Amino acid sequence: MQPLSAPRRTPTLTVHPLRRDPAPSRWAYRMQRLWLTPLFRVMFRVGVPTFVLALVVGLVLADEDRRTAIAGGITEIRTQFQNRPEFMVGLVSVVGASPELADVVRARLDLKLPQSSFDIDLVAARARIQELDAIARADLIVRSGGVLEVAITEREPALLWRTEDGIEMLDASGHRVASLAARSDRPDLPLIAGEAADSATPEALALLAAAAPIADRVRGLVRVGERRWDVVLDRNQRILLPEEKPIAAIERLIALHQAGDLLGRDILTVDLRTEHRPVLRLAPYALSQLRQSQGIDISGSQL
Repeated sequence: MQPLSAPRRTPTLTVHPLRRDPAPSRWAYRMQRLWLTPLFRVMFRVGVPTFVLALVVGLVLADEDRRTAIAGGITEIRTQFQNRPEFMVGLVSVVGASPELADVVRARLDLKLPQSSFDIDLVAARARIQELDAIARADLIVRSGGVLEVAITEREPALLWRTEDGIEMLDASGHRVASLAARSDRPDLPLIAGEAADSATPEALALLAAAAPIADRVRGLVRVGERRWDVVLDRNQRILLPEEKPIAAIERLIALHQAGDLLGRDILTVDLRTEHRPVLRLAPYALSQLRQSQGIDISGSQL
């Protein structure tokens, strides 16, 4: 006989696994906060590798023998590279200079060829060349094929300067170009003389240009007192120019000469140092003739 009530069932407990807490741990949270810091990221990405690299280099270079070996290896590599055939200079080419000056330039360079272009100090070589008076500018460049090209710009002689030691050629700025043995070596150049006349070369050239209408009679210019000029003409005539505005003075004199052949007369000097009162000094025989024409007895006078 079965019981009317159903048997009591014992409840079964279901065990569910624990769910992981999504919140980060304390250390993970701190690391995340640090990683969000720009300075920390820079130190981690740059500072740490740099420190490790410096540490390794320091350990390697701590040994003296190892340092010597590394330095010797670097020197050997550099020497082999610099002595490659394409870097060797075997010829010096001088352009823009006369043959005589080119020989002087090569002697001033004093290079032992062949020589590596890395061993040639172009700046020092250029300075040595430009010490020559005849050279205004020098440019050095190493061309392909092992050629050291020296481009020379020579100074152009503009006039001659007669000194106690001889005759010097000067350019338009008054810089010395070369010495001359005789005036006849360069008859095409005008002549100046006097103490410190070279320092007033531009003014001398301007005076010569202003005196172009009588250039065939001009023998030269003489610097007087380092402040003014005298124009020396043929027939022992001399024009004394003022210290101020000498070009205007000589232009006035040329105008008088063209109007009345002033310089064709028997005149020794024309003194233009006073602007509004030029003074003429006549030759002795011209003065005698002038006195005779005026009825003055000159029989007892001394000429």
